[in-house]
Amino acid sequence: MIRADFHFHSKYSRATSQRNEIKTLSQWAKYKGIGLLGTADFTHPKWFAEIRDKLNPWKTDNHGTVYEYNNVKYVLTVEVSTIYNKLEKTRKIHHVIIAPDFDTAGQVNDVLGKSNDLSVDGRPVLSMSSAELVEKISEISDNIEIIPAHIWTPWFGVFGSKSGFDSLEDAYEDMVTKIHALETGLSSDPAMNWRLSTLDKYTLVSFSDAHSPENLGREMTLFYINEDELNFKTIIEHIRKKKVGTVEFYPEEGKYHWDGHRKCNVSLPPSESKKYNNLCPVCHKRLTLGVLHRIDDLADRPVGYVPEDAQKTEHLIPLREIVAQVLGVNKISQKVVKEYFNIIKAYGNEWNALHAQDINMINPVIGKAILNMQKGKVKIKPGYDGVYGEVEVILNNEKDKTIKYSHPQKTLFEFE
Repeated sequence: MIRADFHFHSKYSRATSQRNEIKTLSQWAKYKGIGLLGTADFTHPKWFAEIRDKLNPWKTDNHGTVYEYNNVKYVLTVEVSTIYNKLEKTRKIHHVIIAPDFDTAGQVNDVLGKSNDLSVDGRPVLSMSSAELVEKISEISDNIEIIPAHIWTPWFGVFGSKSGFDSLEDAYEDMVTKIHALETGLSSDPAMNWRLSTLDKYTLVSFSDAHSPENLGREMTLFYINEDELNFKTIIEHIRKKKVGTVEFYPEEGKYHWDGHRKCNVSLPPSESKKYNNLCPVCHKRLTLGVLHRIDDLADRPVGYVPEDAQKTEHLIPLREIVAQVLGVNKISQKVVKEYFNIIKAYGNEWNALHAQDINMINPVIGKAILNMQKGKVKIKPGYDGVYGEVEVILNNEKDKTIKYSHPQKTLFEFE
């Protein structure tokens, strides 16, 4: 099995760690147990030059190339933002683009750079519609894959409550046939998306959208192949034919799961929001409607529906979050760093540790927390309006302790 993360950012994106460079990202991929990374941000001129210099072709077929750095495999990726007006509303839709090789990626940059300054941000803002983006990119090569990113995020998802659409057809018009996969995002998971029959034909993928190396792999896409079978053609075929699985956040952890108003500390499930006509009960301004609300509005199936061809999926809690709370300290502390790497040394990588059954090599309380996480013994406080949710892993020891963690929005985890 190949674990892949194609959506994150380089040091040239705004609000992103300066340690997001190939050497550090590759090392953290190994810590996490990720075998295949995207490059991120290939439209940025300086980053494009860096990755072209550092990545070596590993395997090339007639569809594209998989690259390599320090035994970590790479494909060329970027997230772009399209901002435009349609149907009397401003639309802000993000997309992940996977390019087959550097020559093709260069052509993408040439096309997008004609009317946009690609040097401003690693995630460029494009003055074109989503349909126009897909049309222009598809004309370059049929081997380019374009995936609507975090599709339910209120501000930047194709179905988002603030700037999105009610259907993919409205967003992409006759270019909708070029869309094969959708990214669930941190605030939704496959089970939530299965409630919409209109999404049945699309492959669901998940990626981390990490802004620091330590957050790589918090969501991933799983390719059920070995390294000998890995090539660019297989990657694209498996994405287009629903032959992948996903690793997910608990969707309640995402910062736009429930409805709410952060300034007033108001967090509500959709059923309660509707009682207030979707207005904040404190200041009476409009609530930011979360992912669950949008899915409830558009769904034509009940909660719990599972299609016959359902993709495999699982929910995980990052290891360092568990370690931090067991030790009762901040996750950026040296105690967490030391214990985290002790566990990585014992099990090889984070994936192995989070799936371990033999916990003899782990602090007993941490080990118990991992086993309970595997059983789904968690309590969750949903996120809302930009505030991450919180999760409790239930220990059920003599003091009925729980392990609790949250996701600071602006903190970057720095190792010495």
